[in-house]
Amino acid sequence: MNKLLLLVGFIVVLGTQANEYLDFNVTEIDRIEELEFGFSKYSSNLNPLLVGLTLIRGADSGAVCLDGTLPGYHLHRGHGSGANSWLIQLEGGGWCNNVRTCVYRKKTRRGSSNYMEKQLQFTGILSDKAQENPDFFNWNRVKLRYCDGASFSGDGQNQAAQLQFRGERIWRAAIADLKAKGMRYANQALLSGCSAGGLAAILRCDEFRNLFPGSTKVKCLSDAGLFLDTADVSGGRTIRNLYNGVVNFQSVKNNLPRMCTNHLDPTSCFFPQNLISQMKTPLFIVNAAYDTWQIQSSIAPTSADPSGFWHDCRLNHAKCTPSQIRFLQGFRDQMLRVVRGFSMSRHNGLFINSCFAHCQTERQDTWFADDSPVIRKKAVAIAVGDWYFDRAEVKLVDCPYPCDKSCHNLVFR
Repeated sequence: MNKLLLLVGFIVVLGTQANEYLDFNVTEIDRIEELEFGFSKYSSNLNPLLVGLTLIRGADSGAVCLDGTLPGYHLHRGHGSGANSWLIQLEGGGWCNNVRTCVYRKKTRRGSSNYMEKQLQFTGILSDKAQENPDFFNWNRVKLRYCDGASFSGDGQNQAAQLQFRGERIWRAAIADLKAKGMRYANQALLSGCSAGGLAAILRCDEFRNLFPGSTKVKCLSDAGLFLDTADVSGGRTIRNLYNGVVNFQSVKNNLPRMCTNHLDPTSCFFPQNLISQMKTPLFIVNAAYDTWQIQSSIAPTSADPSGFWHDCRLNHAKCTPSQIRFLQGFRDQMLRVVRGFSMSRHNGLFINSCFAHCQTERQDTWFADDSPVIRKKAVAIAVGDWYFDRAEVKLVDCPYPCDKSCHNLVFR
């Protein structure tokens, strides 16, 4: 019989095919917080590693959050064999695409360092414990805070609304600060990110590779960053419209990879599917085939479902009708088509599990634990480690829902 554990506003069902019940009646940014962090934010670990916030005071001119405050990161130093190895984790948290959403955002931790936590728990891929993070526990591990709303890619401003779009400058300032603290001597480096940070890891991957000499082992990891250019349930293009707003409102165009903008429009070049097969640097993609954020905000948002037909399914996959499940299977099929060419390179890696989830690398329960999600008996942490250290070629794609009983599915109330 499954055990129930009440954790600050939602329930985690521990056991086979675990479901996590989250509050849907919150703001978009708060819901993103719950989607991304779950166990990390409300960890049952009695002795979590807490890492303090460092503001980038020597930042390049103009490297500021939406409200003009200084950007920041959390750094936990490596030791032993990991003393010269660096993992940079780019924080996620959605986007803002107009005055209204960006003005709201600048009053939150996603737009101002004034609202950021002074300490964060480091769990999952950021954990300092070998039993929780077997391959990266003793590396220098950094979490770069996300306070621009354009996946660290904008460079502009809106003076009338007192908004600064300086994600690209934040990225450069953080990298310069970390290089001065020893990252320039790295013999191994991994750029990773979750959600909007997973998209940023793809956008910045080849640039990150070029920061180091050829002798440095450099790879990238995108967790829940494979946002698809797909139609919503009404036939509209909800996510393309969102991205078009982000790219134009935050002046992202000039900071997108030239390999893409040379032949596609800037909005198309904000979608990973138009980037991943052209990248030069090895990339590992971790993604749920039924990504919860994409179901709620791209595929079946309330704006595309005025009748409420998708309401229950959007909150709980167990309440989806057979026709809705077929629609979601089509989304999975599209995802697999997108990664087909990418997966042909022996340098790239995949872990696409048939779960209703979003972000699995920073959460201890989904990264590496006794009941972590697995594909062919391999947890995310082991899959990523095997790929990074060239222990094995890793191309793990799950069978379609509902075959996987190891999922930690998200269910909203």
